[in-house]
Amino acid sequence: MDYVAFVTLLLVTQYLYFMAMVGKARGDADITPPAVTGDETFERNLRVQLNTLEQLMVTLPAMWVCAHYFGTAFAGTMGLTFFAGRVVYRSAYLTDPTTRGKGMMIGFLANVALLIAALLGVLGELF
Repeated sequence: MDYVAFVTLLLVTQYLYFMAMVGKARGDADITPPAVTGDETFERNLRVQLNTLEQLMVTLPAMWVCAHYFGTAFAGTMGLTFFAGRVVYRSAYLTDPTTRGKGMMIGFLANVALLIAALLGVLGELF
């Protein structure tokens, strides 16, 4: 489980970095809270952060259930794959949001794999 714990901390650190970049972009654009519009760079950073948060709500529990019932190596590897997908996603989204698909699909497929493996592992224990 140490591997999965490490990947969890890596994912949370990545998310904290995305949060910090939103704050930096807000300050650079002089956008006063609660405003969330007015500068494209800020808005792109905010969307990356929020989209990552939405995905983490699937990734983290699925990764831990997968680790417990299916295997830590697979779960951690899929977590790292999700991490890499978020790196690709952020880079693409900040450059041109229409090119974010590759990064989004990497993370999405990692989540699907985690969910399927977790489900198979749980069903294996139940039946």
